[in-house]
Amino acid sequence: MIDGADERTAHLFRMVTDAHTCPYGLKAKDLLERQGYDLIDHPLTSREETDKFMRTHGVETTPQVYIGDQRIGGYEDLLAHFGHEVPDEDTTSYQPVIAIFAVAALMALGLSWAVYETLFTLRAFEWFVSISMCFLAVQKLQDIESFSTMFLNYDLLAQRWVRYGYVYPFGEALAGILMVAGALVWVSAPVALVIGTIGAVSVFKAVYIDKRELKCACVGGSSNVPLGFVSLTENLMMIFMGLWMPLRATGII
Repeated sequence: MIDGADERTAHLFRMVTDAHTCPYGLKAKDLLERQGYDLIDHPLTSREETDKFMRTHGVETTPQVYIGDQRIGGYEDLLAHFGHEVPDEDTTSYQPVIAIFAVAALMALGLSWAVYETLFTLRAFEWFVSISMCFLAVQKLQDIESFSTMFLNYDLLAQRWVRYGYVYPFGEALAGILMVAGALVWVSAPVALVIGTIGAVSVFKAVYIDKRELKCACVGGSSNVPLGFVSLTENLMMIFMGLWMPLRATGII
């Protein structure tokens, strides 16, 4: 409790040392200021001062926020106090996939404008798919060990040949890069077609036949994207490009 505080005054106790500035303290400060509170900032400038504050107030973490004579708590408690959604690491989310596809689409449109001076071209669509493949591969390659472990939950080939979980993201990256360049179609197309077909069959079996509730490894092993439509779409995109690019290269379409 903070003596003499009114309901529009907020006291923020946060760790600010030469070696460390608490990011959640900065977030709490920003949130309070945006909510229009008269903020009194109390930087805790050493580890010793921070430990003393926590012992005195009976708390285990900083930052700590007090509004009026009420202790609100840390940053997430402050979010809840103001009615904002509190992030939950275990909650499934499509946000990573939305971000990847949105940026890939904008990049494809940018390339189309740079090359053809118009946004909407057939090549822009091809770039969108191939750039998306590259982004998704990068997500997997950031932590290939975690990806391969999650991948084993549902991929039919990986369950029989474990090393395939390590090969898959390199194949996806290779196919995507070559398709962005429009080069070596007879390499990129078979790779995309093979891994896309195996992936599509695996996802369809796991989700729509076996009715399993799994997290998708499509954006890396640490993602909370649910396995299903997104992963199936990724694989169908690769199948499409594996068929489309040779047809384009031979002039059939």
